[in-house]
Formats: sequence, structure tokens, C-alpha cells
Amino acid sequence: MQTSLVLSETKMEMAAITRSNIKIAPMAIVCKECDLIGDISIGARTIIHPKARIVAEAGPIIIGESNLIEEGVQIINKLPEDGSPTDETPVMVIGNHNVFEVASYVESLKIGNFNVVEVKASVGRNTELTSGCIVGAKCCLSTNECLQENTVIYGQECRRRVQQEHPFAQTLQLDFLSKLLPSFHHIRKPTKVAN
Repeated sequence: MQTSLVLSETKMEMAAITRSNIKIAPMAIVCKECDLIGDISIGARTIIHPKARIVAEAGPIIIGESNLIEEGVQIINKLPEDGSPTDETPVMVIGNHNVFEVASYVESLKIGNFNVVEVKASVGRNTELTSGCIVGAKCCLSTNECLQENTVIYGQECRRRVQQEHPFAQTLQLDFLSKLLPSFHHIRKPTKVAN
């Protein structure tokens, strides 16, 4: 019981400290039921579903415009596993028009534009997604590499191929969700910019 009390106190302290570090651009739809911890910037027209979890533990996370982050997604800028401090603060940068499908897990520090991380897929800290990449359902990437543009990872063996064009932007889905989600969920207000 004492352990759970300590954990809940630590969680409350972290929440109190980090709330002021969350910047939400106008026209972004961020459900209050998601967990946002740390220094996080969210771009315009980005949609974050309930139960998504974004944690800026090792450094800030910058999320671009028109991204879709679905239920159960975890985006974490994690401290190194050995716990050793680094000389530089690692900044996680996520570009524009990316889709993170249900229960996907991402630690990659650099994600370009028009990428799709499908259901239950995982992208490790040392893997960079350029632009137009698709990580298929349940595929796990943890290699130290930068994927070529328009790479598709698929199947149980995580096979690879390169497609001709990048995936289309999810504009219609973003428009639909920006009207639907506020009707059924509490939405966080955009951050006011001081003049």
C-alpha cells in the first residue's frame, strides 16, 4: 500500500510540474483523457485521441501539424536505459501528416512527414523515419538506421519494399474527427500566446 501511495504522489507531482510545459496550437484537438507529461508542443490540426500517452522524459517533444494520434498510442522521449546522462538534451521531432494507429509505440527521435505507424507497431529510439514510410501492423523496428523515403515494413518477418509515392494525407478523417470528438469528449484548450 505504501508503494502505491508513493507512486501516486510521484505521478501527481509530475503532472503538476509538467502541465505548464504543454503548448497546444489553435485548431488542434487534444482530448483531456490523454496523458501528456513533460515539455510537449502540438501543432495545428493535430488530433490526439483519449487514452493516448505522450511522455517527454528525456527532452522535449515537438509534434507538427495535421498528425493523427489514436487511442492507446505511446510516444515517449525516453531516458537511456542505462540511466546515464547525455551531453545534449534529445529533442523528439515529429513532422506533419503522420498517422499513429491504435496501440502503436514510438521512441524514434526523428519522424518526417506522411508516415504511418500501424496498429501495435513499434519504432525504437535509434530508427529514423524519413517521409512516406509505413510500419505495418505489429512490426517492430529497433535497428540503428534511417529508413529510405517511402519504405514499407510489413509481415511477420518485417519485410521491406519501397513504394512509388508516399501515403495520402488523412485530411478527410482529420476534418471528421475535429467535428466529432468535441461532441463526445472534453477538449484541452489551445495555449494562449502572450502579445
